[in-house]
Amino acid sequence: MDINELRGIHSLVIMAMFLGIIWWAYSAHRKKPNEEASHLPFEDDDVEKRTLEQEQTEKKQ
Repeated sequence: MDINELRGIHSLVIMAMFLGIIWWAYSAHRKKPNEEASHLPFEDDDVEKRTLEQEQTEKKQ
């Protein structure tokens, strides 16, 4: 077994791992956690309060 065969085996292992991660990420049992994570940026209730505070701070300067 020479280095080129090891490189080929390594490439196949890495490709299999990549495809496994893709399969896991898009599988049906991950749908709910993915949807919850996609809404996280919109669930910040303090945005308006921080925006007002920032505007007041900028006016003082």
